[in-house]
Amino acid sequence: MRMAANEDEDASYVDYEAFLDPGFSPSSFANTLVLATNNPTDTPLDLSTPLSKVLFDAQEIDSHIDLLTTRSAIPLLTYTKEQTEASGKIISEIDNQVKSLNESYKQLEKEVIQKHAEADEVRQVAARLWETLKLGRSVGRCLQLGRQLEIQHAEITNSGSGASSGGSRKEDHRALVRCAHTLLSLREILDKKALGEEGYGLDRVNAIRSLQDTVIGPIEKSVRSTSEQMIREFNIGSASGTATFAQTEEAKARMISAAVTLYLISPVSGTKPEKWTPQLLLQALEVYLRNALQSSIASLARSLATLPSLDRTLAEVSARCQNIIALEIVLATTNAPAHPLLPAHKHNANLLQPLLAYLETGSLASYFWRTMASSLSTRVQEIVNRGGVSARTLKTNRNNVGEAIRECVIRGSQPPSTITTTKGKGSKGDTEKSGGWDREVAVMVGSVVGNLGR
Repeated sequence: MRMAANEDEDASYVDYEAFLDPGFSPSSFANTLVLATNNPTDTPLDLSTPLSKVLFDAQEIDSHIDLLTTRSAIPLLTYTKEQTEASGKIISEIDNQVKSLNESYKQLEKEVIQKHAEADEVRQVAARLWETLKLGRSVGRCLQLGRQLEIQHAEITNSGSGASSGGSRKEDHRALVRCAHTLLSLREILDKKALGEEGYGLDRVNAIRSLQDTVIGPIEKSVRSTSEQMIREFNIGSASGTATFAQTEEAKARMISAAVTLYLISPVSGTKPEKWTPQLLLQALEVYLRNALQSSIASLARSLATLPSLDRTLAEVSARCQNIIALEIVLATTNAPAHPLLPAHKHNANLLQPLLAYLETGSLASYFWRTMASSLSTRVQEIVNRGGVSARTLKTNRNNVGEAIRECVIRGSQPPSTITTTKGKGSKGDTEKSGGWDREVAVMVGSVVGNLGR
């Protein structure tokens, strides 16, 4: 075909080389035709001649194509047939491969994808069953601890087995500590609310919400109030001197149970372990000290205005201070319990350390006398400023009053006879006793006598 075309091109006037040139440009070819048939200065240009040239060339090419197709019809048809048959074979093979691929995919979908989907459903069911099982275990443990807490709380004031017909009740203060440990176990579960922890999802369970509202909350308040009441009622009976050894031991045991309970149930959330302090215990002890101070200051201020009652009031004040010393000894000899919710916390050696640090003092007795002295100064000044018989009597008996206060401080700064002391300040003999508390004696006597003037 290429040779026939070349022969025809030799007999034709069409410039096939120009048309077949890769760099052929229609606009350049048209410009060449126009310039070949016109002068650049002609106006208007004659476009009919170059247009006719183009039309003649097109007709010549069309005739040439007809001639070639007529001469080469059979080869062209044969080539087309061969290409069609080859394409058919290729399509047939591709169809078979596509069909096989589709069948393989269906088999794969049946054996893998569907089974994977079923397995994924089973996995989700198993995961949800596991979460339900964990939640059920947590709920069961909380309910069990709640029941245990109710029993322990009932033991605090149980009827004794040998109780009389009058229904006398025997208090089991040790049940407070057991309640505290159970409350901590419940806190350990309920406070862990993060995903994957034991308490996750418990807040959505009605039984747990009911347990918190009707059992845990009220019992925790009751345990706290009972412990605070026991601390407020701590009294060795030094004023009357009638306390027996058994009564003293019972008072100490009640104090220890109450203090340990408040130590354990003090809140820990939102506090770094190294900065944690037993807030509930410190507050209860501070209230005890404050009540002793307020009662002592008020009664002593009244007695300074009416001196005949001073000796009895000073005996009461010294008894309160002896109770405070007894409290200090009990706290100092009671080891601080390990707190299960503060594993990284460095535990205090005893229950006295956090209280002394909180009050910023080295001794509760010293704190008692110094705080009282700071408040008595203003009370004595008020008596002097009012004048009258009370002020004159107080000034006249200043030496006796000062000596009575001195004896009160020395006597009140000694531990009760029924308490075994581990402190180094108390010892036998008035001389030795006063030597350990000279500063407190001076502060107390100065707060009264020093404000009387001359």
